[in-house]
Formats: sequence, C-alpha cells, structure tokens
Amino acid sequence: MISLENITKRPVKTNEWLELSSHHCILSPDSGVKRFNIYIILAIQQLISGGTHIVAKAVVKDVDPAVLTFLRTIIASAGLLAITTLRSGRLKIDRGDWGQFAVLGFLGVALNQFLYLYGLRFTTAANGALLYAATPAFVLLLSHFLLKERITAKKTIGIIVAFVGITIVIFERGIDLSSTYALGNLIILIAVVAWTLSMILGKQMIIKHGALQMTTAMMTVGAIIFSPLGIYSTTSTSFAHLSLFHWAGILYLAFGTSILGYLLWYHALGRIEASKVAVFANAQPVVAALLSLIFLDYSLTTAFVIGTIVTISGIVVTQRG
Repeated sequence: MISLENITKRPVKTNEWLELSSHHCILSPDSGVKRFNIYIILAIQQLISGGTHIVAKAVVKDVDPAVLTFLRTIIASAGLLAITTLRSGRLKIDRGDWGQFAVLGFLGVALNQFLYLYGLRFTTAANGALLYAATPAFVLLLSHFLLKERITAKKTIGIIVAFVGITIVIFERGIDLSSTYALGNLIILIAVVAWTLSMILGKQMIIKHGALQMTTAMMTVGAIIFSPLGIYSTTSTSFAHLSLFHWAGILYLAFGTSILGYLLWYHALGRIEASKVAVFANAQPVVAALLSLIFLDYSLTTAFVIGTIVTISGIVVTQRG
C-alpha cells in the first residue's frame, strides 16, 4: 500500500496517483470507476464549460465582472461547504496545507475567474473559448517540469491536431484578432495561465484530500481572497436592473461551472495524467459552437463538421500517448 508520507519523499508515478485517488472518489468509492467512465465525466464537464462561455458573455455585458466574480465565488463556496458537510461532516484540511490552498485559491479562483470575466468584456466568447483551448499546451510543458510527466511524441501530435481542429471551428465562426480585441485576449490568456498553474500545483492536494475537499477548500479560500474587491464593487452596484435571466446566468456560473464543473474536472485530474485531462479543453469551442447551433439558431457548416472531427481525433491521439 502506498502511503502519503512516502509520496512526499520521492517522485510519484502516474499509477500511484491512480491508486491513491481511488480513496477520494466523488462517486461511490466501491464503484471502481474505469478510464472510460472518466472520459464520460470529462465530456459532461466540457458540455458545462462550453455553455459557460455563452452564459458568461451574455451576463457580463450588464453585470460588473468584479460583482459577478464575487457572487459566483460566494454562492459556489457556500454550496460546496454544504455538500462537504453533508458528505463528511466538515472540511478536513491539514493545517500545513492551507498555505498551498491560498495559492491555489488565488490562482484558480480569484485571478482566473475575475480575469476571464473581465477580459470577456473586451473580446468575443469564441476568442475566450479558443484561448482556453490553449490549456493543454501550457499543461504539457508545466506538468513536465513540475510533475515530471513525459512529453511523448503522441501527446505533442495529439495536442497540435486538436488545436488545428479548434482553429478551423473558431475561424469559421468569425474570430477577430484585431487590436480591438487585443486587450481582452491578453487578459484571458493570463487567466488561462493562472488556471493551468492551479491545476498543476493542485494535483497533489487532490490525491491527498480528494476532489470534493480540495475543490471546496480552494473555492472557499479564493472567495475570501477576492472578497475585499468584491464587497467594494457590490456596495456601489445597483441590482434593480438585473432580470431573471441575469440571476439564472449567475447561478449557472456558480452551481454549474464552479461547483459541478470543478468537481468533475478535478476528479478526472486525480485519476489520469494532467496533460490527458487538459486536452479535453480543446473541446470547449466545439461545444460552445454546438450549443450556439441549438440555442442561438446558428447554421451548421462544413468547416464546423471538419473542425469537430479533427479536434476529437487530436484528443484520441493524446489519450493514447
């Protein structure tokens, strides 16, 4: 049996991550979730994330990004604490780990969520989705240096192929990289880097505490860190103009993206290599375009079909790397 004490004294192999994470399953610990089930979980997570770009862009037009981030993180952390209490009685985090959770909360919640929503005001939802599709490239490099994961030829080729597929889809939808959107693109790119760092640095906390405890601690600390700016922005904001649509969007971002989406993502991250999880981010623009097709009366084009096939092919190649 592998112990956490031994882990801190030597590099951890992927199969050891898998063995340890089986004790912290979001689903039943006796269910023996197989790799195929993880892919289903990631597919659901990407469906949620794809919708996030559309919902966030619609809501942030009328709601200040700082206020939206504050409401989102407060509601999400309260929901996660409630789930944790019902499941295990309380949040059980070792005192010595709170410093690391402060870093994760700042990067993965306060910085990532605020910069994404703020940047989305200056650019398009399609551009935001494309920039988040660059996550696997950052993860591939950072996981190599921080987690000692090997950069194989198949992983590299798969990520490149998937990104080509995303580019086909995004350009077909009319991506605009003119100077008008440069500021928003740069801000969201910083958010992507912050998200990637939180994912890489948080993997050991997932293994040690489980996806639920880890996500709850990170979200709660992140909400606390962002609170000063959030409270200041909220006190100077009038909520009278917010409609039912706006509140529905806020709840989607809180419960859908920040609770369910984060839990599914970190659950998968605790079971397979970070680079293999991250490549699923390439599906976000495809999912966003598909949801636009369904809900916004977009037309299905040849470029969209080709881009989708290429993206899925890249994901498959990476998973076999």
